[in-house]
Amino acid sequence: MASTSDKVVTRFAPSPTGFLHIGGARTALFNWLFARHHGGKAVLRIEDTDHKRSTQEAIDAILDGLNWLGLDYDEPTVFQSQRADRHAEIAEILLANGHAYRCYATPQELEDMRAAQRAAKQPLRYDGRWRNRDASEAPEGAPFVIRLKTPTSGETIIDDLVQGRVTVKNEEIDDYILLRGDGTPTYMLAVVVDDHDMGCTHIIRGDDHLNNAFRQLPIIRAMNEIEGGWGDPTYAHIPLIHGQDGAKLSKRHGALGVEAYRDEMGILPEAMFNYLLRLGWGHGDREEITRDEAISLFDINDVGKGPSRFDLKKLQNINGHYIREADDARLTELTAQIIGPAADSALLEVAMPVLKTRARSMLELAEGAAFLFAVRPLPMTEKAASLLDDQSRQLLASISARLRSENDWTIEALEANLKAMADDLELGLGKLAQPLRAALTGTTTSPGIFDVLVLLGRDEALARIDAQARL
Repeated sequence: MASTSDKVVTRFAPSPTGFLHIGGARTALFNWLFARHHGGKAVLRIEDTDHKRSTQEAIDAILDGLNWLGLDYDEPTVFQSQRADRHAEIAEILLANGHAYRCYATPQELEDMRAAQRAAKQPLRYDGRWRNRDASEAPEGAPFVIRLKTPTSGETIIDDLVQGRVTVKNEEIDDYILLRGDGTPTYMLAVVVDDHDMGCTHIIRGDDHLNNAFRQLPIIRAMNEIEGGWGDPTYAHIPLIHGQDGAKLSKRHGALGVEAYRDEMGILPEAMFNYLLRLGWGHGDREEITRDEAISLFDINDVGKGPSRFDLKKLQNINGHYIREADDARLTELTAQIIGPAADSALLEVAMPVLKTRARSMLELAEGAAFLFAVRPLPMTEKAASLLDDQSRQLLASISARLRSENDWTIEALEANLKAMADDLELGLGKLAQPLRAALTGTTTSPGIFDVLVLLGRDEALARIDAQARL
């Protein structure tokens, strides 16, 4: 393990060159759950060494997305860019102890080397030309990089918690750069040093990083030889998420930042948490799993080896479940934020039990509630307008006259009244409800028609009916 303690420590280490996308959010979740399940620590590191592409906006979005999902961390966030001196220190230690060397190869020499390898159809890798040469052979003052001396024979084996046993021949790993010519550390060095210094025992990340593990282990083992205490971490490389078509997930599949699912699709955080949990991990046939249950049940060994497929409809269905389960006051606040100043929170909360039964997103919930605050004359959907022909408008006039005589403006009384009217006219209740719904809401979908009448109140409901009736 990377730590002298037996306590599990996991880390999530995003690069702030973009927002927190679905794949990154799931990696963060699995790390967090593994730490919580084992009573360990979850830590966060922002890998912001790419100064040209890293932005404060992306950092803020990542932190906001993690907070929205309810993923908290046990230590202050580490920013990799602030640790360059420590990274360089390790490179110098490796150099001083013969595990690294100065390479004076010029960019042109390296390009000629790669061109020759391409021509010979050989793998493109550094050929070790300065591995065993003395620095005195270089021109005085010539620029150099520091490269790691990787093993040239044998093989490296990783017993990955997800992928199983993976073996790579050491000759396939070239002597890669630790410190660039300007003294800045490379990603490969910085990650290893930070993981060690943060005490990370388990490295849980996407399987696109599996090759990196074989490049990072030589640093770990060299440092362990030099000063001890640099044990191999335990690796778990989880498969990437694919789209429904089986291709690697991209923006066309819905690989957006988590803030887009919250703000543009109306997904609740508990629904996203549950959905990401089930992307590649499962517990029998259980679909809905609470946060506490997830902490209790989660085991990285249960993550499948094959890629999981992102299914937006399934996410929306799970979201619908959590909307129905959510507290009405909370939903009222969220819905009012979407609707804006026109929203009446008191009325919204009264309506919420019937509004939330149909919605699969907070946007649908807000859309379904919009009729409550619409101003006459009501805007009509094309489908609703088509229901209001001359015959329907005449029928609305009769409904208005009938309802004006109703003194008990309750669901039960209104339902009894209109059912009696339908029987008198020898019509199905739907023949009354369809134009009535259009007149009251401007749409063809809404909560139950009697719920709508009660929620709008007697005066507003009759005014809307009269506005569409042929009186």
